[in-house]
Amino acid sequence: MVYTSGGTPYVTPHILHKHYAQSYDTEQSSLIGQHVEYFSQAGFDMDRVQIKRNVSPALLYEDAVRNEGAVISSSGALINFSGKKTGRSPKDKRIVYEETSKDDIWWGSVNIKMDEHTFEINRERAIDYLNTRDNVYVFDGYAGWDPKYRIKVRVICARAYHALFMHNMLIRPTEEELAEFGEPDFIIYNAGQFPANRFTKGMSSTTSVEINFKRMEMVILGTEYAGEMKKGVFSVMHYLQPVKFGQLSLHSSANVGMDKNDVTLFFGLSGTGKTTLSADPRRQLIGDDEHVWSDEGVFNIEGGCYAKTINLSAEKEPEIFSAIRFGSILENVVYNPYLAGT
Repeated sequence: MVYTSGGTPYVTPHILHKHYAQSYDTEQSSLIGQHVEYFSQAGFDMDRVQIKRNVSPALLYEDAVRNEGAVISSSGALINFSGKKTGRSPKDKRIVYEETSKDDIWWGSVNIKMDEHTFEINRERAIDYLNTRDNVYVFDGYAGWDPKYRIKVRVICARAYHALFMHNMLIRPTEEELAEFGEPDFIIYNAGQFPANRFTKGMSSTTSVEINFKRMEMVILGTEYAGEMKKGVFSVMHYLQPVKFGQLSLHSSANVGMDKNDVTLFFGLSGTGKTTLSADPRRQLIGDDEHVWSDEGVFNIEGGCYAKTINLSAEKEPEIFSAIRFGSILENVVYNPYLAGT
């Protein structure tokens, strides 16, 4: 969100953090067999576009700094800017109205209907834009730590910053899991730098964030705010957990006692303190925002955290403050250019 006072903008920033396991670099020449066939069938020009799949944070840093105006902070975090949109665009969110899911959606001012033809137009528009980029980033990961209830997610985007964001927010597969990843259960086409056509049926602006449950796909146009991808995955898990798995998905943070193994859930909207309360040094963090309460227990949907950093200090929130380091993202923050990188 952007706050204005006397003509000076103040930006509500975010940070995300994860303990960084090894990551895996895949060159274009090694995208053989099913991967080349997949991207070709999806409409990508494999003779022109350089596909960078599950590349390391270091390489994403390099591309973000070189091509996107990103800056490395003095603590090693990557400072990025999401352009005009510094928050989600709920009025531009759409759910495709189709036979397989229409009776399971609570239609209204939050879940607004979109017809399948309009979705196809926007999907093609997104892929056409991605085909104009020199680099297209792909990240394959999981949503949900419990293998019985997790889904495979593929993110296809044009910004290194977005790829790093999902590298943190999704659960990273092991090298063996990545080799056997196969077809994803859910795909995000993020062409947020390119606007939607506001004259297309059902569009309210040049921004469009839409999910098709029959195709299990999400298309993003006209907004570069990375949180749209996070909430898209959460929307899909909100749909699948009760409908397919019979489990309860929750917008909550959670932690567990060190000795008693007692789980505490914290409920609240964004900005109400879920992350702060769950990051208690006397307890072990499970997650800060998205969980599933299954028959076996509580598990995190995500692989990382997405916390507001406004007024953040080492004295008040040391666990969150200490996460501002290499591999983390500082999104839409004000910084001193003379101190960054020193």
